[in-house]
Amino acid sequence: MEELRIVGSSRILAIANQKGGVGKTTTAINLATALAAVGKSVLIVDIDPQGNASTGLGVDRFNREKNVYDVIMGHIPMADAVCESVIPNLDLVPSTPDLTGAELELIEMDRRSHRLVEALAPIKGNYDYILFDCPPSLNLLTLNALVAVQSVIVPLQCEFFALEGLSLLIKTIERVRTTLNPSLEIQGVVLTMFDKRNKLSDQVAQDVREYLGDKVYQTVIPRNVRVSEAPSHGKPALIYDHRCAGSQAYIKLASEVIRREKRQFAA
Repeated sequence: MEELRIVGSSRILAIANQKGGVGKTTTAINLATALAAVGKSVLIVDIDPQGNASTGLGVDRFNREKNVYDVIMGHIPMADAVCESVIPNLDLVPSTPDLTGAELELIEMDRRSHRLVEALAPIKGNYDYILFDCPPSLNLLTLNALVAVQSVIVPLQCEFFALEGLSLLIKTIERVRTTLNPSLEIQGVVLTMFDKRNKLSDQVAQDVREYLGDKVYQTVIPRNVRVSEAPSHGKPALIYDHRCAGSQAYIKLASEVIRREKRQFAA
C-alpha cells in the first residue's frame, strides 16, 4: 500500500449507514485491521449498542467494565476506556448494551451533540486513524460521531432499495455540515455483499456509480462465507483467512482510503 504520513494529526472517520445488515461493522473492523497491518496506529470507537465491533475484535462482553457509555456520560476520560484488541497497532473503545438508553440521557445534557468530539480531543493525536463504528440509525449517537469526524465511509449493500436509504444519510450529513461540523464530508461509498452471479448486484453498482460518480470506491466487497464466519471466532476476516476474496477486497479498500487521503492532503 502507499505510504501516508499525517504529521501531528489523526484522520477521524465514521463508518455509517442507518440501515442494518449492510456490512458496516465488518467494514469497520477489517478496514482498521488492514490499516494496522501496514503500520498505521488505529483506534476503533464502538458506539453501536450491539457491540459487534468489540466482539469481532476479540473483546469479551464480560471484559468491558470501562466502555464508551461511561465516556459519553462523562464518568471517565476516553483514554481510560481504551483497550488493546487482538490485532497489533489496533486499539478499541468497547461498547455496551447500556448505550441503548444513552439517547434519552443525552437529551437532558448540555452540548449533547458534542460529547464524543470533546472526549476524543485529549487522545486523537495518539493515532493515525480513528474509526467510529456507528449504530444502524440516525440517532444522537450517530450525530455525535458525525460531529467528531472529518469524513464518512458509507457501506452500501448491493440490493434493490440501496439508494433509498443513502439519500437520507446524505441529507443528514449535509445538515450536520451546515450546522455543526463544516469540515464533514463523505470520503467514499463502498459497495458490499456483491454477488457476481446476480444481475441485480451489477445493476445496483451501476446505478450507485451513476448517482455518486467517483465518490464510490472502485473496490467492491463480495459476498464471502469466510468473512461471515470470522466474527464468531472473535477475529477480523483478515486474520481468520487473509487469502479469501473478502479479505483481499478489504486490503484493496484500505489502499484506496489511503490514496484518497493522500490526494486530499496534496491538494
